[in-house]
Formats: sequence, structure tokens, C-alpha cells
Amino acid sequence: MEKLNRSLLTNGFKFNDDLNIGSKETYPEKVIQFGEGNFLRAFVDYMFDVLNENGKFGGSITLIQPIPGGDMLRNFLNEQDGLYTLIARGQEDGKEAVNKRLITSCSRCINPYVDLSVYNACAENPELRFVVSNTTEAGITYEAEPMVDDKPQNKFPAKVTNFLYKRFKAFNGDKSKGLVFIPCELIDDNGKTLKKYVLQYAKDWNLEAAFVDWVETACIFTSTLVDRIVTGYPRNEAKALCEQFGYEDNAIDTSEIFHTWVIEGPAELANELPFDKCGLKVIFTPDVKPYKKRKVRILNGAHTCSVLGAYLAGYDIVRDVMNDDLFYDYLAKALDNEIIPAITSEELTHDDLKGFADAVFDRFKNPFIDHKLLDISLNSTSKFEARVLHTIQEYYAQKKELPKILTFSFAAYLAFYRATEIREIGDAMKVPVLVGKRGDEEYFIKDSKEVLEFYKDAWTGVDTSDKTQIAQLVKKACGNKDFWLGADLNAELGNFPDVVADHLYNILNGDIKNVIADLLK
Repeated sequence: MEKLNRSLLTNGFKFNDDLNIGSKETYPEKVIQFGEGNFLRAFVDYMFDVLNENGKFGGSITLIQPIPGGDMLRNFLNEQDGLYTLIARGQEDGKEAVNKRLITSCSRCINPYVDLSVYNACAENPELRFVVSNTTEAGITYEAEPMVDDKPQNKFPAKVTNFLYKRFKAFNGDKSKGLVFIPCELIDDNGKTLKKYVLQYAKDWNLEAAFVDWVETACIFTSTLVDRIVTGYPRNEAKALCEQFGYEDNAIDTSEIFHTWVIEGPAELANELPFDKCGLKVIFTPDVKPYKKRKVRILNGAHTCSVLGAYLAGYDIVRDVMNDDLFYDYLAKALDNEIIPAITSEELTHDDLKGFADAVFDRFKNPFIDHKLLDISLNSTSKFEARVLHTIQEYYAQKKELPKILTFSFAAYLAFYRATEIREIGDAMKVPVLVGKRGDEEYFIKDSKEVLEFYKDAWTGVDTSDKTQIAQLVKKACGNKDFWLGADLNAELGNFPDVVADHLYNILNGDIKNVIADLLK
């Protein structure tokens, strides 16, 4: 079997008819990308590939390995001349859909810990314009470190500062050589935070004022919101897929079909990167916050308000929950009657929110993704505060009544956290968990140490058949201001604790599906 490489694009190799192939042209390297992993390759590199195919960019991407070690993927990508196959799978209009694409937008992958001079030379590339990154949430952080030239900097913002300084010196401060940063790390204001730390390192290293001015005026730091589930290398399917392709690909990537990229930055960027003109769901906006609110409250909020109760009802996978008529109705009413009305605004219209919510249902029912409820349950306390509680508060402020489904979901959260034993799991690194029970089956509740200890103590000795004790536990949880950003839920949401206590008592003393059925009547 032929190994995937660029010669196949021009030597007459017969690709399958269902494989969409990006541009076969060789382009200058206009993008440098910190991160060679699955997400960026299935999201950013895919989008630049579509731009090239439509003749609207004419540039390639240089991948940079952001941490030392783990050279296998870099080697595979370089052996394949940067090519790899992306398979996007999911539901469209209620039907299964599979889109296969040979990505040709990447040129090479550099490990700066091995080839520092090759990496540094990228700073002197006159064609370079954009910098993309995904160095995880821990990547855009600051820690004092000296400026060095014999090895890569430690922290990502320090790497960026050093890289920019080399570029500034190479082009004598030419403002036309400034770069546009489009970070994809999952933190608020990712671009603004990156810029703040770059300027801090410039100050730490006593770099000249002209450089600081160049960063401020010649470079653009956008903040972004990314949304696509990427499932990565399909290990169990890879051999069969390669047989279908007719070539060996050691860097196959898989994802869902849905994608959205919201970029907060100057309007003229939309002209440089006309993603939307190529059918891609990319939004350039002066403010990313409304779009983040839409995602957090609808997509993430739908997860958090449903998965804990669904797990207690016996389900393990999101798709199976969605195929249950009761839970489907539960989520539909939560979104249509409670979440969307609470967050509708001038920026987030009802039609926009409804369209996004409808897409969420297709995503949750994706037959190609086994999204485990217990995985989603990680850190549910902080997730409930950010994703659901704020919607409850806004709904109550507007209507002076409680949203019944979201209020019930708080009771389901408390029921899920019912446990009295903390256990340490793991081999190399011990991780504390609360040990819950679903029937005779144990499950592990993973959250902060403070949360685990609180619920262990709160549930110890509670007689679940005693309504008074249940009510006392609810008031204790509602009154823990540390969990709810200083809010006392006993005092700020009317009879919220009483309603929650009734739901919790019914969950613990009956069948949760029957409780939900009564709730939806």
C-alpha cells in the first residue's frame, strides 16, 4: 500500500471519489501554528484548507510542537509531507453524514527542542502573517523566566515574546511585518491575556520601547471561541480506513461535522480570512462574549442540567439519553421554555438561539461519538454555577418565578453527589474521589477537594426518608457561598430550597424517571 505523501497528488494516483482533496498547489508559509494535535488539525487547518481550495488564501501552515517529547505525530506528519485525512461524522437534518477530506494546507512540523535554528528562522519569514495556537488552558500563563537564545522559552507567552523580538529585529521594526494572533485556548479573553503576558515579558527583559510599540501597533491579538468535538485518531478503525483509502495514513483525524469559530478582532480581518465566503461557520465580531454565553448556556448548560439525572436513571452515553423520549422532551422544554427565554437579547435573538439549540440536538445524537455522562460530570459544581445557575437567576429576575426543569436539575445534582466515602484512585498519581452508588454499582464523583469534603460531611448521617433532613441538606448546599460565587441561594431565589428539597426527596425515594415524567406534565 502506498504511503500518503505529496507525490500522490501529481503522479496519477487514483483517490476515492468520496474524498474531497484540498488544493494541490504549493504555497508560501503564511501561518505558524503552536500545536500539532488533533483539535487544531480538525478545526483550524481544515478551515485554511477550504480557503486554499477556494483560491482565497494561498498560504500554508507550519506546525510547531509546543512541548518536548512525543515526536511520533511530528514524524508521521513530516513523512507524509504534512498531509492527513480528516473524517467529519455526525448528523445533518436528522440523517447520518460522513465527510472525508485530504488536508493539504500544512507544510511541515518543527520541534524547536530539536531544531531550534529551523524554528527561529520562521520568525524571519517575510510571508508570515498569522499565528494560531492551542497550548491547553494551562498554556497562556505567566511565570518569570529569563530571555534565552540556546533553547525554547518555557512558557508559551515567553516563546511568543522571544519569537516576536527576533522578527522585530530581523525587519528593523517594519510595521508591515506585524503578526495576527488567533489563539484557540479555552480561557476567557485568550488573545487579550496572551498580549498582556507578552508585554510583561518585554518589561521583564528590558526590551526597547520601540519593540513594545511595535507589538502594540503592528500586531493584532484576537480573542476567540472555538466549538467542535474532535475525536482524534480512530485507532480501532485505522487499518480498515486505510484499506478503503488505498493509502497508508498514520495521522488520520476525526471530528463531528458541526463547527463554529468566533473571532473578536478588527473587521478588516474578515477580508484577509474570508472563511464565511467559503461556507464555513466563522464569525468576526467586535465582542465574543454573547457567543460564548450562547455556547455555555445552551450547549454546556443542556449537558449539565441533564446528564447527572440521566446517569442516575441508568444511562451512560449522551446519545442514548437523547434516544429516550422522556429525556428528549425534558431537554427540549428546558431549552425552549427556560434557557432560551432567559438569555434572549438584542445580540442573541430568539431565532439565533433556537437555531443553535436545534443543532445541539443533532450533535448530542451523533452516532459516531460515545460521549460518556461520567466524563461530562467532572467538576459539576463549578459547571452548574457557570452553565445553569446563572440562567436560573436570570429567569427568576425576569419572571419572578422559578424555571421548573432547571430547578429540578439542581436536585439531580445533589442526588448525584450523595456519597459519604472519599477514596483515592490512580496508580502513579492518587486522585481523591467521592464514591457514589447507582443501585449496586459504584461510580466516582470527581471535583475539587473542597467540594468532595463538603458533600461527604453533608450527606453523612442523613436519613433520606426524612423530609426534614433532606431539607436541611438542601439549605446547607444552597447556603455555601463559596460554590455559588458569593450567592446565598436560600435567600435570593424565592422558595428555591423548598422546591429543590421536594424534588430531591422524590428522587431518593422513588424512580427518577417517574419524577421527571410528573415534572413535565
